Amino acid sequence: MPDGIYLVRIDGARFRWHAHKPLYILRLSVLEPRALTGQSIVDWLYCTQKAMWKLGWFLRDFLYDPELLAREQVDERALLGLRGVVKISHTVINSIALINLDGFAPASQWKELSAAPVSSASCSDDAEAS
Repeated sequence: MPDGIYLVRIDGARFRWHAHKPLYILRLSVLEPRALTGQSIVDWLYCTQKAMWKLGWFLRDFLYDPELLAREQVDERALLGLRGVVKISHTVINSIALINLDGFAPASQWKELSAAPVSSASCSDDAEAS
């Protein structure tokens, strides 16, 4: 999967507890661009105090249930089927290729974001500005 911006649907979400770095493992199915429809992106979002801002950003932009969000509750079943835009990049650490979830945006912004050149389109910048 190349670096870029994708319209995705959440097909799987699983909480994994760890004493120092609890996390959610996410399986995202690509909806757009059409050439990559059906391919999966598997990555995780940490749930540590320092990383909660990113999980919150993801949940808000994917239009997670606002009542559950206000109560700081994440229901894995409520995540399934939610759609949004992700910006991904790749990193190699200790010879292992990893996907980074660099930014998020609501699915309603897909046409606008996908029309921009990849080098200047940034979910991160667009989402933080709104």
